[in-house]
Amino acid sequence: MSLSVSRRLAAVTAIAVAGLFASTAPAALAAPTAAAAAPTPPDIPVANVKAHLAQFQSMANGNGGNRAHGRAGYKASVDYVKAKLDAAGFTTTLQTFTSSGATGYNLIADWPGGDPDSVLMAGSHLDSVTAGPGINDNGSGSAAVLETALAVSRAQLQPAKHLRFGWWGAEELGMVGSKYYVNNLPSAEKAKISGYLNFDMIGSPNPGYFVYDDDPAIEQTFKNYYAGLGIPTEIETEGDGRSDHAPFKNAGIPVGGLFSGADYTKTAAQAQKWGGTSGQAFDRCYHASCDTSANIDGTALDRNSDAIAYAIWNLGAATPVPPGPSFESTADVNIPDSPGAAVTSPITVSGVAGNAPATTKVDVNIVHTYRGDLVIDLIAPDGTAYRLKNSSSDSAADVVASYAVNASGEVANGVWKLQVKDVAAQDVGYINSWKITF
Repeated sequence: MSLSVSRRLAAVTAIAVAGLFASTAPAALAAPTAAAAAPTPPDIPVANVKAHLAQFQSMANGNGGNRAHGRAGYKASVDYVKAKLDAAGFTTTLQTFTSSGATGYNLIADWPGGDPDSVLMAGSHLDSVTAGPGINDNGSGSAAVLETALAVSRAQLQPAKHLRFGWWGAEELGMVGSKYYVNNLPSAEKAKISGYLNFDMIGSPNPGYFVYDDDPAIEQTFKNYYAGLGIPTEIETEGDGRSDHAPFKNAGIPVGGLFSGADYTKTAAQAQKWGGTSGQAFDRCYHASCDTSANIDGTALDRNSDAIAYAIWNLGAATPVPPGPSFESTADVNIPDSPGAAVTSPITVSGVAGNAPATTKVDVNIVHTYRGDLVIDLIAPDGTAYRLKNSSSDSAADVVASYAVNASGEVANGVWKLQVKDVAAQDVGYINSWKITF
């Protein structure tokens, strides 16, 4: 893949100018301190998540086509989720409330253990609108949170924090269930919730990758996960104040979450970086009868489900999200055009006790005329390679990105290397700088 002549000349000029400002000496940025690594988060089987969605679809089919508040399809959904959690060893509580003359239900599930004074909570609304079965809105979030909770049980996870999961009723009537839960928590219990993670619509058929920007630590955790996949994210704005995180936020509880888009239109720029169709809604079946099992993008559902587990494992372990001790190299390293060999830029790490954390962060700044040609790896001191970026059809210049690496199997101290290879001809560039944070 190559650039046009005019674009290539502009990019080469940019490289020359940038080179004037590049310093040459590697330096340690902070005194290292020890940090405990979180357990390795699991890969959530998307087939299991889809199996839960199939159950929700079946419940809607058998109960008037929906799973709305006050309808039999909703109660069947609650009973299904509760049975799964009871069998997995959770302590479940069915909380009732009244709205629009009908009984509503919140389901709360607590995992035994963890610090009772530091509760990490994840939740989603389980109800649909009356118009349809609500498989993306919000079977997707409900199924992914359920499967993550079941993964906690399979792993017999013993996090530092106490884990709690919630499925809310009557969200479609104005977040009635989650408001009821928060408003009826004593002040002392609210103070114990260190964070609430919300997942409302995470499998949209024309998906975007949106991260809530409310709490910085939670936001950074999700960004780290997606940086590790090489997928850019955007700040979530469409659902501000419109989902179940709002009552928690209004009560002063730190919140965060993920979203794949509703009836807003995907722009051309968003389609370029995420795929899909520009000029079309993220979910054309939002609040409609066609929000069925066919209204799900499996890739988005898979990625977001894994991101939920990543956050639960890391935030639940109370592992600090970088920045922690950091080491940086600002020495320029030229990247030879293909078929040249891969090049490396070394950083010597010392004074860090034990292994690298599961949230090891790698910041990369590469000046290059065509970043789609570049394959980038992090090489551990023992020679193990961790892929940060594959080659692609991305026609833009430069790589300025952060990646999260689960390097918990590696001793932190030693020589770490950033390895870069150009796999296609007619493009030039260099490693400007890179940093590793433990």
